Amino acid sequence: MATGTEPAPGASALLQLMRLASPSLPVGGFSYSEGFESAAEAGLVADEAAALAWLLDQLRFGLARADLPVVAAATAAWRDGDAGRIAALNAWFSSTRESAELRLQSEQMGRSMAQWLGHRDRSDPRLATLAALAPAPAWPVAFALAGAATGASLRDVLLAFAAGWAENMVQAAMKAVPLGQAAGQRVLAGLADAIPGAVEGALALPEDAMQAFTPMLAILSSQHEVQYSRLFRS
Repeated sequence: MATGTEPAPGASALLQLMRLASPSLPVGGFSYSEGFESAAEAGLVADEAAALAWLLDQLRFGLARADLPVVAAATAAWRDGDAGRIAALNAWFSSTRESAELRLQSEQMGRSMAQWLGHRDRSDPRLATLAALAPAPAWPVAFALAGAATGASLRDVLLAFAAGWAENMVQAAMKAVPLGQAAGQRVLAGLADAIPGAVEGALALPEDAMQAFTPMLAILSSQHEVQYSRLFRS
């Protein structure tokens, strides 16, 4: 007889995904603004409405066409044990980063995720494959292994990835614009409304339609590398 205190099916996977999406995950995502700080410096984002619009565009034209499809494909590849597919996805993502800053962010976060996964379960043979990826494990590929290990559905893994990105970017917006706590929560709610659609689009995207083409974001990220005063890592 159910007592009301027993975990529902999938509760463990859900809790693990919540941990992966948390800003407290020790991979350093909170230390990057992905060009947002430069956008604020240039006056392109000066209030709550502009911050939400900017991040919605980044979600739709950046994550939904590159990061999320890579997470989806890599999660399936990790579960299938397809090391060749993993290496190809890692190489594609790394080669499509449009600035040194964005590439280094992906590599640093990917290495940190690999290290964290090693502390959790050194017996997983897939960790050696992840660590051997050149030039480094890309962040979406490393996250995909963590997501695959939870046993969660592919859709839920992508939702967790996007939710973690949203949490970090809203924190960046609150510091860079700056925004208050209430405004930050409204921006986060707006992103939460849009994330399921972005995930569905990523799941339906043909592989030959994957792309990384966000020229304004790339320019701002490059400018951030030499910005005189900055809060976020470059």
